[in-house]
Amino acid sequence: MVESARIAFDAVDFLAKIGLGRRIVELNPREAFFSQGHVADSIFYLQKGRAKLTVVSANGKEATVSLLTVGDFIGEESLASVGGLRMASATAITACTALKIERQEMVRVMHEEHAFSDLFLKFLLARSMRTQADLVDQLFNSSEKRLARILLLMAEFGKPGEPESLIPHITQETLAEMVGTTRSRVSFFMNRFRKLGLIEYNGGIHVRKALLNVVLHDQLPEHNAQKPPIGDTPPSRSRPTRHS
Repeated sequence: MVESARIAFDAVDFLAKIGLGRRIVELNPREAFFSQGHVADSIFYLQKGRAKLTVVSANGKEATVSLLTVGDFIGEESLASVGGLRMASATAITACTALKIERQEMVRVMHEEHAFSDLFLKFLLARSMRTQADLVDQLFNSSEKRLARILLLMAEFGKPGEPESLIPHITQETLAEMVGTTRSRVSFFMNRFRKLGLIEYNGGIHVRKALLNVVLHDQLPEHNAQKPPIGDTPPSRSRPTRHS
């Protein structure tokens, strides 16, 4: 007797269409996918647009911790436990389209479909590596190199055949939060990158591949290597004056 063949699971198709426990949502710029502290009961797959993850501290200070693009999952902490809370807020930067998958359906398909669980595992590993690289960047690199790296990541460089990319509008305040510096420092470095022909402003930020030299080889003209105004740097501890 010939057994009926099981229809092969298509992970790409699953993430592209609505179905049991999943639906398409569309968000306008600045609209939230979810907010920090809310119940984590679903996960999103970003089909179109750009978004960001932000965290607010106990004293009300907000920081942007990650930028999200097409192909990213958002809110994977919902898989950790039933009734858990969101650790961050996810907000659309541009108009976004995403597939919202209920926690129960996400758990089911991961258990039953190895193709999907493999895809999701690769995403988690890539995000873990990105988080580790972000930490190393914060610990060892200057704010100028951190800004250059963030611009390159937003432009999605490193993919074969990718042209020089245009970054959607993002404020210097958001860039400063991600770099861990002041807005005035970001403005200083952005103007320097523009004067050197590494970026252009044209309804967005157009990133040139030459900006990679800043991150990989520290290749900036010596005469342009001056620092931002002293007033933008944290005050140094005063030393007692020695009298002869």
